[in-house]
Amino acid sequence: MNGAQASSWSPTLADEKQRHPRRWFSQGLFYGLVPVCRKEFLHVTRDPGTLFFALLIPMLQLFLFGFAVDTNVRQIATVVLDESHTQESRQLLERFAGSDVFDLRFYAGSPSEMYEKIRGGGARAGIRIPYDYARRLQDGTAATVLVLVDGSDSTVAGQAVSTSTGVALKESLARVLPTGAMPIEVRPSVLYNPATRSANFFVPGLIAILLQIMIILLIALSMVRERERGTLEQLTMTPVAPLGLMLGKMIPYGVLAFGELCAILTVMVVVFQVPIHGSFLLLLLLSLPFLLTVLGLGLVISTRARTQAEAFQLAMGTVLPSVFLSGYIFLIENMPLFFRGVARVIPATYYIQILRGIILRGAGIGELWVQALVLTVMGCAMILLAARIFVKQGAA
Repeated sequence: MNGAQASSWSPTLADEKQRHPRRWFSQGLFYGLVPVCRKEFLHVTRDPGTLFFALLIPMLQLFLFGFAVDTNVRQIATVVLDESHTQESRQLLERFAGSDVFDLRFYAGSPSEMYEKIRGGGARAGIRIPYDYARRLQDGTAATVLVLVDGSDSTVAGQAVSTSTGVALKESLARVLPTGAMPIEVRPSVLYNPATRSANFFVPGLIAILLQIMIILLIALSMVRERERGTLEQLTMTPVAPLGLMLGKMIPYGVLAFGELCAILTVMVVVFQVPIHGSFLLLLLLSLPFLLTVLGLGLVISTRARTQAEAFQLAMGTVLPSVFLSGYIFLIENMPLFFRGVARVIPATYYIQILRGIILRGAGIGELWVQALVLTVMGCAMILLAARIFVKQGAA
């Protein structure tokens, strides 16, 4: 080997195995993990943009969505057309106003005015009491009350229809029964979230979505950035094993994500007043398989993407399925069979079950070990897949 060849030669993993068999046996498939991990830690700590994105942006999103999202339908703007103008009609309107769902904000003088108010978006519901309402009640015949609901928002429409039906039923029973007491009384009791606060339902699931976005983007963009600069190809000429490289890249971002998780949980308890009914240590422990899985998913994306724009598009492509098919907003049981199958391969599905199980219901490892096991298997499979793709690209 001449001088020029010696200067360009770098030992490969096979050369290192032959030259240092004991060291290769001791470190094996994870050879080079510590130097890569050290280098990545230095890169993260010296990059203020990365730290800003990793720590502040998810926190801002948590505040934004945590305070803005509220599924409890209250005080729907309602327009009233009372053509009866009697004591009975006023009593019925008082029941609507007392339900805390209808806000009798507008009063129309004609049916066309009521329809225009709803069509223009000023009111979401309308109540029209006919002129013969009181007379029909006194005669013992059925009195009809028209309740118009804006169906452009299905959540508001469903709540308005069910509440109006309940108001009518209660008013009817009060008039039919002499004592006003119902023969059957239902006393519902809401477990785990008695106040039915939206924050208690949405914030735990939001943790999974924010962590997934942050981790996948950070690790995917980091790997692609090194590929664009040519430093990733240089690593293939060193005795760093593929698994050592993958884990060395993962560990710093895993530590960063774990710290972000602790900060988000603190904000959840202190700011949003969402108590953790289960074990906090168990929650942190069962979060590790999810972090492992999304880190592996970020590595798979980074090994497939060639540019940062492509990596960003692939990373953001995982967001919508995680939001809409993971059970975060919609019940998986109500989905078609195909999408229920898709939901079973989404990591956020299992982590949201873990978060809500421990935070809201106080579940233990006996109820959540299956979700943790599935996430662990997913994470190991993602890392092995990323290492295999990296080896194939290096060989090519």
